[in-house]
Amino acid sequence: MAFGILITLGIVIALIVIIFIFYYNRFAVLGNRIDNSLAQIDVQLKKRADLVPNLVSSVKGYVKHERKIITQVTKAREALLRAPNLEKKMKAGAELQNALKSIFALAENYPQLRANENFLHLQQELAAIEDKIAYSRQFYNDSILSYNNLCTTFPGSVFANLYSKKKKEFLQIPAEAKAVPKLNFE
Repeated sequence: MAFGILITLGIVIALIVIIFIFYYNRFAVLGNRIDNSLAQIDVQLKKRADLVPNLVSSVKGYVKHERKIITQVTKAREALLRAPNLEKKMKAGAELQNALKSIFALAENYPQLRANENFLHLQQELAAIEDKIAYSRQFYNDSILSYNNLCTTFPGSVFANLYSKKKKEFLQIPAEAKAVPKLNFE
């Protein structure tokens, strides 16, 4: 009889240890997924920033008197590359995206630029990167959702408190990035 109690007690202790390990590992996996998705956003932002000098070079020859827009793109790219954290990178990325929209809108006024093969290739490549950035942002927020669900639902919330895990913030698009860019070709 005592032997049966010891076996039962051993099974209960082993089950409790397994549950603790499971939740610890679950938080670790979700945290790593969030870090990875954040790194993917950073990679795509860097790729976009790396394409900008080529785009600016192909545009410069056609739009010599549109220096303001080219300067705006160059400054936005530099701000993105210098941004120290995610929040500032996202803001700088939004500014670069708006500046790039200005360049593409500007191209509408220059048929020979629109027909330039190099410009078209860069425009297509940037569009593909924009899609990847959007996907990476979605994946990041989906990862945050999974993590936050684990932190707020039972029994995950008990383990979140035990392991000092707190809810994380979703990636927000700055209000200025949602606004329609104003283009002025005077």
